[in-house]
Amino acid sequence: MTTTGPARTSSLMDDLLGLLRIRIRRGVNLAVRDINSSDPYIVVKMGKQKLKTRVISKDVNPEWNEDLTLSVTNPSLTVLLTVYDHDMFSKDDKMGDAEFEIKPYIEALRMQLDGLPSGTIVTTVQPSRRNCLAEESKVTWIDGKLVQDLVLRLRHVECGEVEAQLQWIDLPGSKGL
Repeated sequence: MTTTGPARTSSLMDDLLGLLRIRIRRGVNLAVRDINSSDPYIVVKMGKQKLKTRVISKDVNPEWNEDLTLSVTNPSLTVLLTVYDHDMFSKDDKMGDAEFEIKPYIEALRMQLDGLPSGTIVTTVQPSRRNCLAEESKVTWIDGKLVQDLVLRLRHVECGEVEAQLQWIDLPGSKGL
């Protein structure tokens, strides 16, 4: 029996394309779930990953400006964003959700663009029945990197939108795009 060295073990880095940073900017006109306001926070899920923003007290137009970072292994996965109202003594109330695809953003990243003037729009995603976009979403080259701004209309609720921005982080040692 001959051995050809140690058996190669598969690691997360083998499947990892990179990191997706989602900046949760703000909520607009979120639903009232307490007496005259809400204490909103957002849970972001993609595959088995789940991240959460901080709670903002008594505000239906909260400003989070918080970055949540997800590991991307499959660009076909969608991101589910759910807004909750934090309650001290009972189960947190759901204040709507929105789902979006990262595939158009990943496809723009794969174009390997470089040296574009800042502000160049690379691609645009139109609102449709399949996504939760409230308006068209542009993937834009800004200061040497691609970003996608999203305005998401919340589903399963009477009102509310969430503004977010996607950014890509390449990881040394990862599979890459």
